[in-house]
Amino acid sequence: MTIELKEGERLDELHRNGWQIIQNSHKFCFGMDAVLLSGFARVKTGERVLDLGTGTGIIPILLRGKTEGRDFTGLEIQEESADMARRSVAYNHLEESVSIVTGDIKEAAALFGAASFDAVTCNPPYMTGNHGLVNPKQSKAIARHEILCTLEDVVGQTAKVLRPGGRFYLVHRPFRLAEILTLLVRYKLEPKRMRLVYPFVDKEPNMVLIEALSGAKSRITVEKPLIVYKEQGVYTDEIYDIYGY
Repeated sequence: MTIELKEGERLDELHRNGWQIIQNSHKFCFGMDAVLLSGFARVKTGERVLDLGTGTGIIPILLRGKTEGRDFTGLEIQEESADMARRSVAYNHLEESVSIVTGDIKEAAALFGAASFDAVTCNPPYMTGNHGLVNPKQSKAIARHEILCTLEDVVGQTAKVLRPGGRFYLVHRPFRLAEILTLLVRYKLEPKRMRLVYPFVDKEPNMVLIEALSGAKSRITVEKPLIVYKEQGVYTDEIYDIYGY
C-alpha cells in the first residue's frame, strides 16, 4: 500500500516477510538491542504480548513475524513515534494482530487491566539521570534516559499486567544488573533465564537479556554468551540468523 512519509522519514527493510518500518534518523531509530530481544523472547501460539515503550513498533512487528502469538500491543508515550509505528503496521497489513496505543508506561495497568497479557517485552531507557550525556534532542533523550519512566515503573507495571506464570523479557545494560535482579524479585518476577551479549569474544559484555516469570520459584539459567562480531564488520552466524539475513 502507499503511505505518506513525512519530512525526515524513511522506509527500512526488516529482512522478514518483505516487511519494512518507518523511521526518522533525526528522532530515534531502533538498534540491535531491540532485534536481539525479539530473538530472545519466547511467545507461544495464541498468546497476547505487550511491548512497553515500543518506539516505532519494531519489537511487536518482529515478534509477529517470528512467533505464533495472537495479539501484539505496543505502548508508546511519544505520539510522533506512535504515529510512525501505526503507519508501519498499516503498511505491512498487520492491523488485525498488531496495535499501537499512545500512553504512559506508568499507567499500563490502568489502560489494559490486571493480568491481561501472557508476555511483556521492554527495551527501556538504560541511563539514569546521573549516567552519561543526555541527548539535546528530546525524543532521543526520552528513549535513552529515565526521563519519563524509571526501571521500577517498568517492572512494577509489568507485574500488574502479566497473568500468573506470564513472562517478562528485558534487554538492558550489565552495569545495572544487580538493580534489575533486585527489582524483579521485589515485584515477584523471578529471573529464570539470562544471556550476556558481547561485541567481540575478548571484550566485556555490553548488553544483558533477561527472562522473568511471574510468581515462579527461584532458579536461574545463565545461557551461553551471545557474540555479535566474529571480526570487525562481520557478524557471527547467530546474529545473522536473528536478523533473518
